[in-house]
Amino acid sequence: MKAYDHAALDRSVDEIVQTVRRSGARIAGPVPLPTRRTIYTVLRGPHVDKKSREQFETRVHKRLIDIYESTP
Repeated sequence: MKAYDHAALDRSVDEIVQTVRRSGARIAGPVPLPTRRTIYTVLRGPHVDKKSREQFETRVHKRLIDIYESTP
């Protein structure tokens, strides 16, 4: 699973894990995978001041869940 917000991702993963355990299937995880960070640098002004820049970043959080024996 992937998400920009780690809290929302953890809530979703917990809900999936609880549902799988209630169904009787086996589960491995959730395993946190490395977070991908992308940084964007843009100029603040449209004309001059090349030294004046602003940085933005996006973080993509990932979790891995393996579900075994899902069918009875």
